[in-house]
Amino acid sequence: MTRDKPTGDKSKKPKPSRGPRKDARAARRDAADNSSKGGKGKAVPFPTKEQVLDFVRTSPVPVGKREIARAFNLRGQDRIPLKALLKELEKDGAVDRGKARRLAAPGALPEVTVIQIIGPDVDGDIWARPIDFPEDDAEPQIIVIEDKKLDKPLAPGDRVLARLERKDSDVYEARPIRRLQARAERVVGVLEKGPHGTGRIIPTSKRIKTEFTVDPKDLGGARPSEIVVAEIEPARRMGSPRARIVERIGRVGEAKAVSMISIAEHHIPFQFSPAAQEQAEAATAAPLGNRADLRKVPLVTIDGDDARDFDDAVWAAPDDNADNPGGWRIMVAIADVSWYVRPDDALDRVARDRGNSVYFPDRVVPMLPEELSNGWCSLRPYEERPVMAVEMTIDANGRKLRHHFMRGLMRSAARLTYDQVQAAMDGNPDDLTGPLLEPVVKPLYGAFQALLKAREERGTLELDLPERRVFINKDGQIEQIVPRARLDSHRLIEEFMIAANVAAAEALEKKHWPCMYRVHDQPDATRVEALREFLDSLGFNLARGQVLRPKHFTQLLLKAKGTPFAEMISSLILRSQAQAVYAPENLGHFGLALTRYAHFTSPIRRYADLLVHRALIGAYNFGEGALDRSATAEFAETAVHISGTERRAAAAERDAIDRYVAAFLADKVDAEFDGRISGVARFGLFINLKETGADGIIPISTLPQDFYDHDEGRHALVGRRSGRTYQLGQSVTVRLVSADPLTGGITLELLSAEPLTEGSDRVFRQTSPRQKAKKPPQGRPKNIRFGGDKGRAKSQKGGKPAKKGKKRR
Repeated sequence: MTRDKPTGDKSKKPKPSRGPRKDARAARRDAADNSSKGGKGKAVPFPTKEQVLDFVRTSPVPVGKREIARAFNLRGQDRIPLKALLKELEKDGAVDRGKARRLAAPGALPEVTVIQIIGPDVDGDIWARPIDFPEDDAEPQIIVIEDKKLDKPLAPGDRVLARLERKDSDVYEARPIRRLQARAERVVGVLEKGPHGTGRIIPTSKRIKTEFTVDPKDLGGARPSEIVVAEIEPARRMGSPRARIVERIGRVGEAKAVSMISIAEHHIPFQFSPAAQEQAEAATAAPLGNRADLRKVPLVTIDGDDARDFDDAVWAAPDDNADNPGGWRIMVAIADVSWYVRPDDALDRVARDRGNSVYFPDRVVPMLPEELSNGWCSLRPYEERPVMAVEMTIDANGRKLRHHFMRGLMRSAARLTYDQVQAAMDGNPDDLTGPLLEPVVKPLYGAFQALLKAREERGTLELDLPERRVFINKDGQIEQIVPRARLDSHRLIEEFMIAANVAAAEALEKKHWPCMYRVHDQPDATRVEALREFLDSLGFNLARGQVLRPKHFTQLLLKAKGTPFAEMISSLILRSQAQAVYAPENLGHFGLALTRYAHFTSPIRRYADLLVHRALIGAYNFGEGALDRSATAEFAETAVHISGTERRAAAAERDAIDRYVAAFLADKVDAEFDGRISGVARFGLFINLKETGADGIIPISTLPQDFYDHDEGRHALVGRRSGRTYQLGQSVTVRLVSADPLTGGITLELLSAEPLTEGSDRVFRQTSPRQKAKKPPQGRPKNIRFGGDKGRAKSQKGGKPAKKGKKRR
């Protein structure tokens, strides 16, 4: 989806500023004028927390204590309470302290940082992205002002050290300091025929707007309509950017094309080294040896009908101890991957590099070769498999009384699906589940009900996030997209896995062994306060004056249920949360309301779980494959790496789904769909279509003719003349304008919008052709965008009209 450009004149490049230092001085003078008129010899009121926070947020560059004191005319002893106030703001998460001990608003980029050039757009403006930025946040846009000091022009893929100046909430202007050496950047795209025997690469990424020319000698045998990976060549002073084809990954329209594009774009390793493959092929059955013999325990696996590996099995029975009336004994057995993958062997190196398996609708890119992931480490029915298991005793209210880890050998009693198990409990058993209903299935549900009580007592964050399942035929085409059912059988397995994960973290802490925790930090204080203010405007309250807990968000969701605001509030709560990551230090898990948590239950597909298994083997002296304590020095680096590979996998999976859905909709252009506004930006509205779950964009230029303010606090675009409001969560009817299977981009046009509240806005139905917008009133805010004018309105300060059809990034 397109992103828009910095505010201001749409036909000219941004006017060079006076520089960050002068702007900072101006900001300090303004803050001082607004906060205090006291001069020399007069008492100066001490600034409030809000005034200091506003000064930090509005400063174009990070500031220190000295600049803040000078801005508010603070002297002498006033600096002591100022220091305490700044520490309080930092503790609350309202400001971030950089490496130079300078403060900035959370999420703000540092004054000097490394950026990577994306490329020029059709108007010649050069755009870049920050190298290091959290993937869960909206990535800021950076426009680069070229400097004659550089030895040659900037080109896509170049990395430069630059000084940034903030122009808007997520728009920066960059002045390069020096060019940095970097490896050759790659681009994935479709090769088309160019003039004089050359080739032309059209990128598959929505972010890259530049096409690349390929010389005949650099085609590498690729033919038109092939999907290729190319290395971007150093920039030349004249002509379009050039690239050299280094890999051919398929042809447009092939069944494998969509997932292979995502694999290539996100640099996901999909081929195993010969040494790793040989090691996997040489694997054999694990002996019983000193393992606990669990072959007579009726453990069963419960997975989706499309599951490709089975790495966990469960069992439950009533506790016959008279001191625990209504209690349960439960067991979770997990494939013993550590028996086959030893520290620093060939398989371990590829597993760490991948970090996790990646799941696409048509294939899996496994963390381990199929000989293990679908073979010796998959708990197939009626076959002996080595496991790491934990037996737990819980009381009638689901509280864990004790646990016991073991390294065992099991034989699965059955491979069951969620639908099968749920149907059996609902009175419709089949030939497989019928004999297992009383001895196996019902005890599992009994223990599950107890675990649910413990979950409710903790007060977890309960976000109902809809999932959709994509069915692909043998030709690689989507057959249907359906909502993924959420059954009690799903929740049963989830609660059993959570209990086992908690036990693993507790066991390693008690044994004083290192643990790779799964942590979910408290939500960012600034985001929560913004959410609280917005909710107040809707008549909903979020707890104030007390420690914020997950149950407060869940209570809010329950109050909103059944109202027009339910989906909007759920979306905003999700956005306010921190991202769960891996870490060697325990921060607890906010969403699950747990003081300690680790991933133990999926070592086939997550490297973090394999590390936890190895630590448990060492802590309990279970034999071979234990974690080497000296390796814990690398835990911090490993945590960052595997958290990154997890985000990479999620992005690749999401991009693949986007392309599949775009292909599914490609022959439905001009059809009408119901949807909901899922995001609001200065450049348009993001829409989630109800039927397919597809995400598309309505460009602001196609909205009814008006001048639109982007009200960030209300998550809305507001028409300045009409007062027409388009707000997050609003139901809309749209027309499909285009769907591009190559990039996954979907463009929509608004037909009608239902108001969120009665009387808040009339229902709008666009029936007449869009008209050109008139010249906007003078002095309008910078965040106003035009609707219905295709970008031809004059700039704020006058000047030439912008080019017709000008793209917004």
